This record gives sequence, structure tokens and C-alpha cells, in this order.
Amino acid sequence: MASSNNNNIKVVPEAMEALDKFKYEVASEVGVTLKDGYNGNISARDAGRIGGNMVRKLIQQAENQMIGK
Repeated sequence: MASSNNNNIKVVPEAMEALDKFKYEVASEVGVTLKDGYNGNISARDAGRIGGNMVRKLIQQAENQMIGK
């Protein structure tokens, strides 16, 4: 039986809208077209490109904040 455990709980729920917008921006940058709502039809490779680039940009932003940029 499948469990209903959700591992996508946001630490800061207020950031959900900004993260969603960020996802669409990054997808556009890497050439992946997302539609509003469900996007389960995209390839794992494209999903990985989007997620990987999101993480890379968020780390870069955190590093810049650490050095006062």
C-alpha cells in the first residue's frame, strides 16, 4: 500500500509562490516549456535540468549574501 507521506513540505510556506515563479523562469532559461498545473509529462532529464539549475542559482544567491554582495 502506498503511503501518503509528502516530502515536499516547504520550510517557509510563504515562499511557495516565489519558488513556483522561479521554476518557470529557470525552465524557460534551459529551454523547457512548462504549462500551468500538472507537468508530469516532462522527461526526467528535463525535470533534472530545471531542479539542478534552481539549486545552483539558490546556492549562488546564498553565497553572494554571505560575502555581502
